[in-house]
Amino acid sequence: MSDTTMKRKGRCFVFGDNVNTDEIIPARYLSTSDPAELALYCMEDARSGFGRRDDLAGSIMIAGENFGCGSSREHAPISIKASGIGCVIAKSFARIFLRNSFNIGLPIIELPEADQFGEGDEVEIDFDRGLVRNLTKNKEFTFNPYPEFLKKVIDYGGWLSYAKAELMKEGA
Repeated sequence: MSDTTMKRKGRCFVFGDNVNTDEIIPARYLSTSDPAELALYCMEDARSGFGRRDDLAGSIMIAGENFGCGSSREHAPISIKASGIGCVIAKSFARIFLRNSFNIGLPIIELPEADQFGEGDEVEIDFDRGLVRNLTKNKEFTFNPYPEFLKKVIDYGGWLSYAKAELMKEGA
């Protein structure tokens, strides 16, 4: 796989502080690990019907402090990624949610200015340059650019796929 430019552009869906994993994917829907099924119930307890919208592809989820707090289930970032969300931007993430997101290839960005985005704002993200542009409000914010390694993990769809591909290159 070659070096890639990583960008996302989409419409914002805004959530608040302390969104926990039970709100992201309620426990009553955990009888499956099928990403497509989990996507249907993404954010169900925070915004009923959210995962069944037909306009989520490529959109950007915005949140406040401590996004993904609660249990350590990987189902939460899987449901977000499978719903079509292109990136999650939050003021801060729970540590285990952050790790799980990168492990499954869901791009996330910690941005102290996450409250500068409104529902429906158009956003453009340049992961190489570390720029988030709110095109609706004509504002620009910076974050630490993704290192090449992390871009590859996301490009491969997660850590496991990346590791397998790298092992294949080495002939293991």
